[in-house]
Amino acid sequence: MAAFNESEVAGAELERVLPKVQVAFESDDKFYNAIKKRNVEVMSYRQMRVPIEIRTGGSFGYFDPDGGDMGRGSGPTIDKAVVQPVFMYEAIEYTKLSQWATDDSRKAVINGVRRLTAGALKEIKRQIDAQLQQNGSGVVGTITSVTTSGSVDTYVCTTDGFGVRLVRSKQEIQVFDATLATLRGSGTITFYDVANKTIKVTPAIAGVVATDVIVVKGISSPSSLPALYGVPYHHSNASTGTWLGFNRATTPEIRSNRVNAASNPLTLPLPRLAINMIGNRVGIENPFKPVAWMHPAQKQAYEEIGQLVSIIHKQPKEEGLNLYFNDNMQMAGAAVRDHFNWDMTRIDFVSESVWGRGEILPIGFYKTDGRQIFEIRSSSGGLNTADIFYMVLGTQTFVNNPAATSYIDALDVPAGY
Repeated sequence: MAAFNESEVAGAELERVLPKVQVAFESDDKFYNAIKKRNVEVMSYRQMRVPIEIRTGGSFGYFDPDGGDMGRGSGPTIDKAVVQPVFMYEAIEYTKLSQWATDDSRKAVINGVRRLTAGALKEIKRQIDAQLQQNGSGVVGTITSVTTSGSVDTYVCTTDGFGVRLVRSKQEIQVFDATLATLRGSGTITFYDVANKTIKVTPAIAGVVATDVIVVKGISSPSSLPALYGVPYHHSNASTGTWLGFNRATTPEIRSNRVNAASNPLTLPLPRLAINMIGNRVGIENPFKPVAWMHPAQKQAYEEIGQLVSIIHKQPKEEGLNLYFNDNMQMAGAAVRDHFNWDMTRIDFVSESVWGRGEILPIGFYKTDGRQIFEIRSSSGGLNTADIFYMVLGTQTFVNNPAATSYIDALDVPAGY
């Protein structure tokens, strides 16, 4: 007779599920958190004016006190930057089955809808942080190579200092040509490999070539409809285009200070020069205290410079070995803040006191008549067994003194990044 075996009792066995769901992705919003509460101004949809005393006045010279002519005088020029809000959303949808199957601790280790709700706020903050790394055009990636197989595009993005860091899995994106004049098409990210700077987009988009750019959904004309103004928009010494209504060509006062590393590794003179360029514009005893924001790749490059000149003093006792510096770093007097969302080829000296936001709609649920969760309608006119809700925000950033900002760009990226 056959023995009583495990297969005959399998139907009575309990399934073990660990009670904690581990998150396998990041939700970094470090820079957004640093500026979200600074200089927040409530505004309407009309343009908000940011007054700037942009030029000095008066006419200096020597004069002859024996009846000489001292000429006429003048006064300072006070102009204004103009800011209009843009609106962003994060859409979260779930089926009724996913709700009912997880709405009790006897059914699941988490409540699915509650977890979705809590995660939605984190996700929109992460997306806003990513938007703060782009230049106001909505461009969040540059395609280095493209392959198509089975109606799926694979994009490798190694051209810029972000890779695919500024997009997310399941995000709907658009692809434009490099001039932002031609829309190739749109699709959804169905594969997201941040380590290898690769995404897959479904369905395949016809005509995509290397140098094309990835643009956030909702920006129908990147050259005219702005996205959120990020660090590269405000921290720019460009002499073409506009900045908050100013002509960059005729208004050098609104340009940031740039140090071009010319594709070389970080060296010690570069940060000192970047700080001194601020002082040259706004004075040596200025009140601005810039913070050096950078990707950990550049923090590593800075640390390696320090390791070359370090001396280890061994104490006459048992000691652990640590050849790395702690997080209390400074760079030419500026505190170092690292952030994985930052451009790996840049170091930005951010004077947080000159950054601000105009806000027409605080971050929160989209609501209509007190409702914040909405049913999905089917093509028949009936209900689908699914609900949707949105996290929304209406805001725009500004800098009221670009001369107090500085950046190093075109830095070489250490191996491995």
